[in-house]
Amino acid sequence: MNSLVRGSLATLLMVCIWTTGARAEPGFILMASTIGPIDAGIVTALEDAFEKETGIRVRHVGAGTGEALKIAEQGTVDLVMVHAKSLEEKFVAAGFGTKRIALMYNDFVIVGPAADPAGIRGKRSAREALKQLAAKSAPFVSRGDKSGTHLAEVELWKSAGVTPAAPWYTVYEKGSEGNAPTLKFTDQRQSYTVIDRATYLSLKGVVGLEILVEGDEMLLNRISLIPMNQRKFQRVNQTDAMRFVSWLTAPDHGQRVIGSFGKEKYGSPLFFPDSREWRASQVPK
Repeated sequence: MNSLVRGSLATLLMVCIWTTGARAEPGFILMASTIGPIDAGIVTALEDAFEKETGIRVRHVGAGTGEALKIAEQGTVDLVMVHAKSLEEKFVAAGFGTKRIALMYNDFVIVGPAADPAGIRGKRSAREALKQLAAKSAPFVSRGDKSGTHLAEVELWKSAGVTPAAPWYTVYEKGSEGNAPTLKFTDQRQSYTVIDRATYLSLKGVVGLEILVEGDEMLLNRISLIPMNQRKFQRVNQTDAMRFVSWLTAPDHGQRVIGSFGKEKYGSPLFFPDSREWRASQVPK
């Protein structure tokens, strides 16, 4: 069962068929999640910790944010975890989901060859870095799959006033497989790309690319939860899904797991707590 749900995009049709009966079962939640947090390992860590505390099983199917929301529109999942505000708002406005709930964030970085032939290392502005990449026709790789990562990249190009195009701009044909394969492809091509920090850190010993631009507020990557609308999809397990949401956003439960995830291995967390409840708990009394 785990290998079926926690599989690649090639298994999505099978997942949808399988969930027709399984999702009506109390004590089970199916979530459609954007790929980055899955690749980083935090999705499974959260699912396992919740199951250990409550006995409720959570399984996920991974896809880029755009595809994850399309899957959810079929009513085959109970919850989504995504990171593209504009798409999330449309999803809720159309009645598929109930509301956007802040969960966690990390950030995007611009990576490239250690030699940095385009000379963008240390720039504080992502916008200016992209302008320079375009001006020098520096090779750049894009996921090109309407995922949250791709949409964030598109917005950065727009802010820079640049319309990237071949021959220096390459859309990775397997970009829908996720950030990790895209980063490896970028490394093979000795190109530049925009990627989330968690993916980069998880592959730091595998790829030779380096973080060249970071710290710009425009590079923040906020990840949200959206519970499915039971009025539209009667088979949604709303009770257990909302219990999972409450656990994920609680300072002493999911937010604590998020704040510590990756510290031991990388020296700093890969994601940061961002729930309303967490932020309230940090205000001095």
